[in-house]
Amino acid sequence: MPQSDRMRLRTSSKPALDLPPPFRLVTLREVGDAFAHATAVAATEGAGTLVHVGRFDLAEFAVVLEPEEPLRTARRAIYAGLVALADALAVHAPPERPIGFDWPDAVRVNNGLVGGARLAWPSDADEEAPPDWLVFGAMIRTVAMGEEEPGLTPLSAALEDEGFDELGAGTLVESFARHFMVAIDAWQESGFGAVAKNYLPRLLPEPGLDRGTRRAIDDNGDLLARTANKVERRSLLDALATPSWLDPATQGPRK
Repeated sequence: MPQSDRMRLRTSSKPALDLPPPFRLVTLREVGDAFAHATAVAATEGAGTLVHVGRFDLAEFAVVLEPEEPLRTARRAIYAGLVALADALAVHAPPERPIGFDWPDAVRVNNGLVGGARLAWPSDADEEAPPDWLVFGAMIRTVAMGEEEPGLTPLSAALEDEGFDELGAGTLVESFARHFMVAIDAWQESGFGAVAKNYLPRLLPEPGLDRGTRRAIDDNGDLLARTANKVERRSLLDALATPSWLDPATQGPRK
């Protein structure tokens, strides 16, 4: 990513969490919605604003970005955010707990769904011009809540049940922020391919895809699945319209 095509983060005062200097922290009470709040204030608060909800069962946060490239390519920021989130989880993961993605937005630990990410931008933004802002939001289930018996929801997971005993929500947000800066720096210095090479190996196999299928990310963020005979394209824009991991009833990760 050229120096001019960067996600700018404004310098801010020292946050309550131990965040890198470009970030400015906004903390909401447990009933708050980090993604909705960050989207609402993005135009006025600007890049580097990181909204965090203090919850026991979820690590929930959102960060405002100000890209300097067209919206159609800037949406690839969701991949940079997911790479940073996976790297943050990997630092604290116990041995043999693989971390993977369901394209484009879901995060799995040991094949169990723990949460995911989403992206917002101004509704009137021009695809061929830099948007005034983007918001990357994420939610990771740290503790399983409710009355479910163990094993009744085998497709979902929580960090505590997967051995992340010492990883609190605040620590995960702090770690994400640092890894996100690394991902953005790699994008700036080496192009988006530096992000893609860390995202694609974590992309979990999909039913129906041949073993020889090669997957890549197009300039506009679409997923390309190449075989010897054809190329299948999946629209990132369409996929982002409905987060695959989000339960619309509970507004939390699916169980």
